[in-house]
Amino acid sequence: MTSGTDGATGRVYLVTAGDEIARRRTRLRSKLVVEAWPDLTGGAFWIGEESKSLLDAAGDGPLVADFSLPAGAVSIYYGPQLCDLESLPREESLRSRVLSTHGIAVAWITLDRFGQRATYESRSPADPTFHLRRPGGGAGHLWRLFHTKHEAIASMGELYGKDSEGADWAHALTVDDFDTLLTRDSRPERS
Repeated sequence: MTSGTDGATGRVYLVTAGDEIARRRTRLRSKLVVEAWPDLTGGAFWIGEESKSLLDAAGDGPLVADFSLPAGAVSIYYGPQLCDLESLPREESLRSRVLSTHGIAVAWITLDRFGQRATYESRSPADPTFHLRRPGGGAGHLWRLFHTKHEAIASMGELYGKDSEGADWAHALTVDDFDTLLTRDSRPERS
């Protein structure tokens, strides 16, 4: 199962108004979750369509974003052994997380190719291998983000084999790096 430009709806936004995000979050009902991922360069946050809608409704008008990307610009690979679906993170959160560290794609690697649960302890927020699950979800999920198409091809070949669905997914990525992704797909939001 893969997810990419086909089928993904909505946008992912880069917002520099961190104080405004925090102010609007305090106005939300306690059960509503806004997921905002800090950009690695600092001072900005990546948020998905649903989170932005919640923040828009909690303010005195729409939250101003600097620019946005179509959600499908960040490709997701789930693989043939996907499990624990009820605890998968929302795709908008996953895509925002990937963009926050200037990645272009992400693969679910919770189980290795032999069906064994992979273990990994992230060293920092910039670590390309990380844990993410739905807020309040049960089982955790392990993900591997890719900063370049070349990195994805090499890693997916090692993880799943060079003649696998995962390797095919990596070869089919449509951008080489984050800068190309921004140049090709971003849309200014400020007027």
